[in-house]
Amino acid sequence: MEIIITEDKKAASCLAAKIVSKQIEEKPDSVLGLATGSTQLPLYKELIKLHKEGMVDFRKITTFNLDEYVGLSSEHPSSYHSYMWKNFFSFINIKKHKIHIPNGLAPDISDHCKQYEGNIRASGGIDLQILGLGSDGHIGFNEPSSSLSSRTRIKTLTEKTIKDNAPLFKNKNEIPRHVITMGVGTIMDSKKCLMLVFGEKKAEAVKQMIEGPISSSIPASILQMHNNTIVIIDKDASSLLGRRDYYKWVYRNKPDWQKI
Repeated sequence: MEIIITEDKKAASCLAAKIVSKQIEEKPDSVLGLATGSTQLPLYKELIKLHKEGMVDFRKITTFNLDEYVGLSSEHPSSYHSYMWKNFFSFINIKKHKIHIPNGLAPDISDHCKQYEGNIRASGGIDLQILGLGSDGHIGFNEPSSSLSSRTRIKTLTEKTIKDNAPLFKNKNEIPRHVITMGVGTIMDSKKCLMLVFGEKKAEAVKQMIEGPISSSIPASILQMHNNTIVIIDKDASSLLGRRDYYKWVYRNKPDWQKI
């Protein structure tokens, strides 16, 4: 796990965009795993900017989103389908048939999840998975106590996650209790993971993920076992790390051929 500490989320997002664009430059038909949420918005804005400048071409890529709410149509303004089209897909030259997002209205959720896993395998697997980190240590919607070998499935959201999501819904009765999410094992199958984390409120989760024991109580801690994970955090999110100065020193002193 490589830890990169930046001054702020702007610097972190610019660096992450360079990593994504480099991946596509080296493999134009890359398979990207995509995340949603406020943390990823600056990254998507940077990628849109690079695309408009002719620096990155999305024509050949395939994408798989991490999750979607059960019970919401793709047209619902709070669905992750809507999020992706509003904030990213509408501004790049991606082929619509190469976009994959779980179907929150699937009549047979169990079968749909199996098909989603099959589609990922059929695509050759995810080359680069973009991730965020929940304040309780979850990745995707793999809440604490999730199996570290889990696959795409339905999950029940915790009360905290439901509360955190409440501002996204005008009607409290519409707030979903369930989601379809890639499993921890599915995420770990990705060839490379790129996580972004911002803000002091995530500092404890960052510390537990990076420096704590591997535990299903902090599902993201399993990334310690992934052989190619980059975690980019701003200074506020890094505030509780015991080895913060060491991580900064390592990044500053990388050999030139390893630098982004």
